[in-house]
Amino acid sequence: MNWEQLLSLKRSGDNNKRIRKEQDETRLGFEVDYDRIIFSSEFRSLQDKTQVIPLSETDFVHTRLTHSLEVSVVGRSLGRLVGKKLLEKHPHLKSVHGYQANDFGAIVAAAALAHDIGNPPFGHSGEKAIGEFFINGEGQKYKSELSSKEYQDLCDFEGNANGFKILTQSRAGRSGGLRLSYATLGAFTKYPKESLPKKPTKHIADKKYGFFQSEKKAFEDVSNELGLIKRSDADMNYARHPLAYLVEAADDICYTIIDFEDGINLGLVQEEFALEYLINIVRDKIKTENYYALNTKEDRVSYLRALAIGTLINEAVEIFMKHEEDILNGLFDSALLDKSKYEAQINDIIKISIEKIYQSTEVVDKEIAGYGVINTLLSTYTSAVNNCFNNTASNYDKLILKGLPDSINTSDTSMYNRLSSVCYYVSLLSDSKAILDYKKIKGISF
Repeated sequence: MNWEQLLSLKRSGDNNKRIRKEQDETRLGFEVDYDRIIFSSEFRSLQDKTQVIPLSETDFVHTRLTHSLEVSVVGRSLGRLVGKKLLEKHPHLKSVHGYQANDFGAIVAAAALAHDIGNPPFGHSGEKAIGEFFINGEGQKYKSELSSKEYQDLCDFEGNANGFKILTQSRAGRSGGLRLSYATLGAFTKYPKESLPKKPTKHIADKKYGFFQSEKKAFEDVSNELGLIKRSDADMNYARHPLAYLVEAADDICYTIIDFEDGINLGLVQEEFALEYLINIVRDKIKTENYYALNTKEDRVSYLRALAIGTLINEAVEIFMKHEEDILNGLFDSALLDKSKYEAQINDIIKISIEKIYQSTEVVDKEIAGYGVINTLLSTYTSAVNNCFNNTASNYDKLILKGLPDSINTSDTSMYNRLSSVCYYVSLLSDSKAILDYKKIKGISF
């Protein structure tokens, strides 16, 4: 792969090539991507979607929206630092093509901003709940009418693939979705493969999948423009866009450190753990007199968090540049932080977070409730849509359909498209709206 192609400014529907040197510096194309994402309705709904603690009633716990903004900030720093070093290493990118260090920062910031835009309500348990409906629930009955890859899309419903759908799916008056630059779409796609075969190798890009069957052609268009390396002749599977490693690193840094911080502030993790586990990351930077001068637990943890994030940003940049050649050749097979000298400390923090936060009673109880909500919504909506298609809709089905958007095409001859449209609708619901719809179906609220 080469950076000239990887930094493509092309957008869906473009007839002419966009040249970097011809860009308006006050309204740079990659920065337009950020704007389009942040003003989208799908991004706004993240303010009421779970990050760690579902439906938390406290005012300092992160939602998907605040998490996404923070990942974007970290991603921008990673991109700019890497961009500066790449331009020093490959000066023609600047002298011939006009690329600047901030271009890399803008691409990574936009892709990182959107990285969770496809996540359904109730966090990762929402993804699992949709999958369970088709694996063990009523959705099993549709298996015979789907191809193996279509069925796998539903059984392993993936927020990353759903995000690519949101960013690229055309609808009335919005051809090409948000029409982001292909460089940003490439950086967004951490898993540039389809749902089957599942985990064909231990390569990090094969861990999950990045697009549904319905967006297969759209991703092929993106991959061809960017010159991504094809990793399989039998199935659609490509090497990552190099900047996807930075988007992943930004997310890894934030959820590792900031989820830990949330757990401490909530009292799920003792403050002593913060010093014990974070000190090994920030030992070279911490000023003990400053730390002990802070009066509140929140301020002390915040100080350690800021130092830890800064340390890991610099570490990720160093690892990226060390392995740039392998990354460009599709040979770098792990996350950047898996090569970090702080890997053991990161794993210790994640282990304590799993035990004390992700598996806490508060989280588990609300995830159980989330399963019930999503299962009820999918059962009701898929039945109504398919009964309508088969001309067997009951009066109740017809009432249900009146409350669904026109984007759910009940006359589509494809079972996959009908089921996907229902899953897509449910995935866009905020936690609160999903509960409200559930209560209406159950007759609990009017």
